[in-house]
Amino acid sequence: MQATFTTGVMPEQHGVVADGWFVRDVGEVRVGLAGDALVAGEKIWETAARRASGFTCASLFWPHNVNGAATYAVAPRAVQRADGRVVSGVYGEPVELAGELTGRFGRFPLLNAWGPAADIFATRWIGDCARHVYETRRPTLTLVALPHLDVSLTRLGPRHPALRRDVIAVDAVCGELIDRVRRDGARVVVVSAYGVTAVDDAIHVNRALREAKLLRVRAELGRDVLEPGASDAFAVVDHQIAHVYLRRRELAADVARILETLPGVEQVLDEEARRAAGLDHPRAGDLVAIARPDRWFSYYYWLDDAAAPDFARTVDPHRKAGHDPVELFLDPTIRRPTLRIARAMVRRALGLRYVMDVIPLDATLVRGSHGRPAGDVSAMPVFISSESRFVPPHAVRATDVKDLLLAHLFDA
Repeated sequence: MQATFTTGVMPEQHGVVADGWFVRDVGEVRVGLAGDALVAGEKIWETAARRASGFTCASLFWPHNVNGAATYAVAPRAVQRADGRVVSGVYGEPVELAGELTGRFGRFPLLNAWGPAADIFATRWIGDCARHVYETRRPTLTLVALPHLDVSLTRLGPRHPALRRDVIAVDAVCGELIDRVRRDGARVVVVSAYGVTAVDDAIHVNRALREAKLLRVRAELGRDVLEPGASDAFAVVDHQIAHVYLRRRELAADVARILETLPGVEQVLDEEARRAAGLDHPRAGDLVAIARPDRWFSYYYWLDDAAAPDFARTVDPHRKAGHDPVELFLDPTIRRPTLRIARAMVRRALGLRYVMDVIPLDATLVRGSHGRPAGDVSAMPVFISSESRFVPPHAVRATDVKDLLLAHLFDA
């Protein structure tokens, strides 16, 4: 969705069909990629730079902002050391910006951005970063993504009374930023990428494909590991959307029938329907399944939790067949999770290898999800502006956001 905002075109043109996809020519699933080159089409900062000399843009924690043409960019970056330890940090453009921010605010709290320890501190760090970049660089356009409500809504769902606390916390970070830039006469737009619906269970699409003998795994030290390139059909999941990749096109009708019978699946898009939905891109699945409002898709493909791969119980977004929101929870069956975490952190501090295997395999813990087309106004994302004259009287389409931001920039 953020790629649609910045390019003004649908995924069939910009190519970001989900948070991750199956790279067919290498036979691997890639999730959470950050490169700007993955997004095709002219981005808003490129369009604006053609219109006005001296235009600058800061892209701060915005998806796919690494190695791009934005003047300034900051993104989370985990540094993998040779001894297996992971150290949190940030990517910066220009390169000295990363060290400048770390020196001023400390290391980016990656563990507070995603995982069981995720909380408001990562969002506060991003807010401090945005304010610092604004005050020291004065970009013409600043794009900043604040993640905390995504975490809270996934954990609690949109109706939980405790959500009020998190809304207030995010509002405080937003308020500081807005108050600061408004003193200089800056225009402010608040836009969300999606609305969240309450969910109570997951659809285990890959398990169904495995039971139909279409998905293949290999046994590795007693654990099941997915073989996507050898599977006749498997899914890369992204919340309420599942991209199903087929080894042979003639399997499409049979696989579609399997998907349509799964409890919780609302719709299955074939090639023609995928084209109508703006998803006709080589990275997209041959079939795209859409969940009902109260369901989401898990990536789970093992039939027995004892055979789950070792990374399933860790925060490891890059080795799973899609997004795993269960990474936000601590396993309730662990008697003393804080003690286990403390031991792992001690080993980390000593430079020893450690495994933070505290993630449950219970998909029912997730209470909020998103991705499907919104069925009613209450489930839709928002577009809010300090300049009412630039806001149309009708619903704003995602493809309109780029032009609306350009209007804010150039009084068009």
